Amino acid sequence: MTLAPETTALTVQLRLMDSWLALCDLSALTPGRGVAALLPDGGQAAVFLDRAGRMYAIDNRDPFSGAAVLSRGLIGSHQGRPFVASPLLKQRFDLESGRCLDDETVRVTTYEVRIT
Repeated sequence: MTLAPETTALTVQLRLMDSWLALCDLSALTPGRGVAALLPDGGQAAVFLDRAGRMYAIDNRDPFSGAAVLSRGLIGSHQGRPFVASPLLKQRFDLESGRCLDDETVRVTTYEVRIT
């Protein structure tokens, strides 16, 4: 879904199992940047709004360093696929599949996101 971030009264939600968790207002997201969201189990999700208005959510934990930093990574694209590069070791993770583009044996969890 593509929406202008200036739209008000819209909430970003993340799918967890069979329910949706409200994370924040859409206006809290900045295109081209990520934010970290605390999950009920104590984990974190990294939520991204790209410059075209598309939203993505992945696990915030970098599997190479163990640090919860992926929300601070740089987003870009490779062969038409959106990715985030870890700010620590620079591995790139596909925002749609969670697959590491630099080591195909590694992946992070992806989450379905919606705006209501």
